[in-house]
Amino acid sequence: MTHTQDLLADATEMGAVTLFVADLDRMIEYYTDGVRLDLMGNDGRTALLGRAGAPVLQLEHSPTLAFASPGSAGLFHTAVLFDTKSDLASSVYSVARKYPGTFVGNQDHLVSMAFYFTDPEGNGVELYWDRDRTSWSWVHDQVQMDNVDFDPNGFLREHLTETDLEDAHLRPAKVGHVHLSVGDIATARDFYVDTLGFAQTFVMHGTALFVSAGGYHHHMAMNVWNSRGAGRRAPALGLGLVRIDLPDADAVGAVTDRMEHAGIAARDDGRTVTFEDPWANRIEVSVTPR
Repeated sequence: MTHTQDLLADATEMGAVTLFVADLDRMIEYYTDGVRLDLMGNDGRTALLGRAGAPVLQLEHSPTLAFASPGSAGLFHTAVLFDTKSDLASSVYSVARKYPGTFVGNQDHLVSMAFYFTDPEGNGVELYWDRDRTSWSWVHDQVQMDNVDFDPNGFLREHLTETDLEDAHLRPAKVGHVHLSVGDIATARDFYVDTLGFAQTFVMHGTALFVSAGGYHHHMAMNVWNSRGAGRRAPALGLGLVRIDLPDADAVGAVTDRMEHAGIAARDDGRTVTFEDPWANRIEVSVTPR
């Protein structure tokens, strides 16, 4: 089991998620015109998108790759976290108006309020806002989360303003968590908790595992809802890289030591360590960009 000294640092955050995409222009359009991310750079093969200078997605044009087969492991969704309900409302309204067919639902999770979409290439997207941590309830080190319906149109009517729509790209947003599809929960716990060093924060009926650092509700999650029994991923469109940002080089070095102890192949250049989880999802742990 992971000991306290082996846990990831409290200041751990998620970095930009890399997606391999078939149609770069179409995907840039969805995430800029729809989600309202800024295009921070585009060299014709790789595009970086974010908000207020913080990278959220890196899109890599990969036209030779095929779409992943049904039931395979990979990305369930990238979750973009907004500071305020108004910021969330402006992004949700923009996607729903310009790409209405991509909306798939919304839920109040007690710790957060979330809206769900599927981008034009089938990648899951969550847009969400966190309630203050003081309102979260914990029982036996497990955060209390649920799926409660709420009226999405009522949310927009209450929180959307014209100013928010105009200034959306100037408002901060970041990757709050990354949710993966995996083959089984026990193996996910062995890797992400006992080896990598996240703390388990919630288990949903044995079909989903939520993990975090520093008492957050979850920085990552893994489920088997569409992928039970999946093995290692073949090269495919979709998830390219999950980035985890740590506060300093010592924290990164500790991850390298744990990977070596567990016999997991990792590349370490002193500031960044890269490895794969049991389903060949690539993970990069590095010092938080300043």
